[in-house]
Amino acid sequence: MNIAFTNGHPSAQPFAAAHYPGLAGKVVLNTGGASGIGRAMAQGFARHGARLMLLDLDVDALAATRAELKAAYPELEVETIRASVTDDVAVEQACVATEARFGRIDILLNNAGISMNKPSLELTPAEWRSALDIDLSGVFYTTQAAARRMVRQGGGVILSTASMWGLLSARNRLAYCAAKAGVVSLTKSLAVEWAEHNIRVNAVCPGYTRTALVDTLITTHALDDATLLERTPLRRLGTPDEMAEVALFLASDSAAFITGHALVSDGGWAADGF
Repeated sequence: MNIAFTNGHPSAQPFAAAHYPGLAGKVVLNTGGASGIGRAMAQGFARHGARLMLLDLDVDALAATRAELKAAYPELEVETIRASVTDDVAVEQACVATEARFGRIDILLNNAGISMNKPSLELTPAEWRSALDIDLSGVFYTTQAAARRMVRQGGGVILSTASMWGLLSARNRLAYCAAKAGVVSLTKSLAVEWAEHNIRVNAVCPGYTRTALVDTLITTHALDDATLLERTPLRRLGTPDEMAEVALFLASDSAAFITGHALVSDGGWAADGF
C-alpha cells in the first residue's frame, strides 16, 4: 500500500464509511443527539435505516437535526424529546415514550456530555457536580432505564461516548477525566453483569474531534490548535463521522463478541507517551 507523505508526516487517508445490514429497523435512543458526535451518530444510524429517538436539551437543535435527517432520508422514522440526562424521572419518561412510539429500545447511545477545562485549585463544587452529574450520573440513569427494557426484550446494545481522557490523565481536566474514567469503569462492570441478559455494553473513546465544542475551546484559547496537531501522530483532529463509524461497528452484529471494551479513536495520541 502506498502512503503519501507531507512535510515528513503521512497525509490524511480518505474516510470510508462501512455498511452494516443488521442495523436496519433497529430502535436507537440517542442522548445528546442534536449536536457534535451525537448528531453524527444520528446521521450514521439513519443512513442504515434505523429508527431514532433523539434526546437533547436544545429544542432548536433537535428540530434542525430532525429536519436535516428527514430531508436526507424521507422514509426515516425519527422523533425527538427534550430532557436532561441528569433528571432520572425525565430519562425514565423518555424511555417510556420511545417504547410507546417504537415498541422497544435496541440500542442506547449515551452522547450527552459537557467539557470541563479548569485548573483544579479553581474548580468550584458546582462545576465539579455539573461535570459528574452530566458526564457520569446521566450515563448511569439512561443506561439503567434502557437496560431494564432490554432485559425484558431479551437483549440490546449500550454504547457510551467516553473519551481518551477516561483512560489517560491531563492537567486542568480533573472533573472531566474523573467522569469519563467513571464511564469506562461503568461500561466494563455492566458488561460483565448484564452479559447473561444478552446486553452488550461498550464505550467509544474519542480523541480530539472537530466539533463545535472543540472549536469553541480553541477560539477561547482553552485549547491550542497547533499544539493538538503536533501532539497527534496522524497530525489532524478526528471528525464526528469517524467517531460515529466506531459506534456503528460496535452496535452491529459484526461486533457480536465484543463487550466491556473501550475503543479508542484518537489518531495515535494515547499510544505516543512522549
